[in-house]
Amino acid sequence: MAFDFGAKRIGVAIGETLLSHARPLTTIDAAANAQRFAAIDRLIDEWRPARLVVGRPAHADREVPHEFAARCERFARQLAGRYRLPVEFADERYSSLEAEAQHSGDKRKVRLDAEAAAIILQAWFNQHAADSSRL
Repeated sequence: MAFDFGAKRIGVAIGETLLSHARPLTTIDAAANAQRFAAIDRLIDEWRPARLVVGRPAHADREVPHEFAARCERFARQLAGRYRLPVEFADERYSSLEAEAQHSGDKRKVRLDAEAAAIILQAWFNQHAADSSRL
């Protein structure tokens, strides 16, 4: 399960490890932490993921830390502590732009956040497939 963490919404995607395929699941549209984690609780209970992936923003040059990266890292620590699942990061640069490009006629941000989470998870799958092919 992957998350595109945002100040207003959290996009969520689910993936199949054996197939290395990600798909958008939902968007949590809540600002309060209690509401966000209540929604995540329900998703974790329903889907029983083996691992969680959080998108971490980075600037294109990677030299200067992105101002939102610390908030994403804090969210990841909260997930790890609450659900006792492994949490990994994936580069989320350009995931929102890619989601918008794939759905240019659909400007509903709620749908785009879940799509961005799927792009993040697919990038994680692709990276790990590339890593394992070098062994």
